Amino acid sequence: MKKIIYALILLASWPSFARQFDVEVIIFKRNVEPSSYQESWPDILAPINLERAFSYRDKKMMSRNGASLLPSGYYKLNAAYTKLQNHAGFKPLVHVAWRQGDSGSSRSPIFHIQAGQDFSDRFVADGRTIDDAKADLSLVPLDAPKPALIEGSETLEVDTAATPSSGSLLELDGTMQVYVQHYLYVNTILDLKVPGQHEFIVNTPKEEVTTAETAELSTEATAIEDPNADVQLGHLEDVTPETEIKEFLKSYRMEERRKMRSGETHYIDHPLMGMIIQVRKV
Repeated sequence: MKKIIYALILLASWPSFARQFDVEVIIFKRNVEPSSYQESWPDILAPINLERAFSYRDKKMMSRNGASLLPSGYYKLNAAYTKLQNHAGFKPLVHVAWRQGDSGSSRSPIFHIQAGQDFSDRFVADGRTIDDAKADLSLVPLDAPKPALIEGSETLEVDTAATPSSGSLLELDGTMQVYVQHYLYVNTILDLKVPGQHEFIVNTPKEEVTTAETAELSTEATAIEDPNADVQLGHLEDVTPETEIKEFLKSYRMEERRKMRSGETHYIDHPLMGMIIQVRKV
């Protein structure tokens, strides 16, 4: 009877031991200029949802979410990390491993990944330099239109209310989650910040229009609609805004959801960065 009881206890506890995974991740950037790629990079990125995210360095939150950080003795991707580190074309930013359970996406821990250079001493969160942000706050009238970035033929508004932040502005910032939903999945949303230059509108010329000119323009607009009218269109001249090239911190996003197999090494690619991940059954 005792043997049966022990067997039942072992069977009841077995899933909790069998469904543990060791996750090892390497995240790196490519030492290339974004302009070298013929791709259209968006200037505005939707904010990354950090509601459930926490750092893997937070022991209390790790324990609360059934995860634990692993020491370097558990690492299996050291050779790959060394190759990246010794290659002039790459720069490793993260090499970390942790142990977690097999929860679904609603319960599996979401890690806030931050690494690399801190740009908070030069830039604010919207990408402008601290000096430009201060200049906008002190010189731009409250009722003035917001400055814009020129990207091709489109303009992009930048919030003039952005102020220098006392927090960090790290080179790599985003979230990562490994979860089980019939299969293993990894979901990553990572932003890589790269200093560069952008063309800003610094002044938009405006012409005063008198009442007489307004009436004249109205008459001319009516004449345009009439194909038989013998009136020439005037006063509608193209106004080229005054622009200036300024330093700007731009974010490039890697967003990927990938199905995986345990024990296999998976590579997630991006023109400016990459990730190597391996999930192993404990």
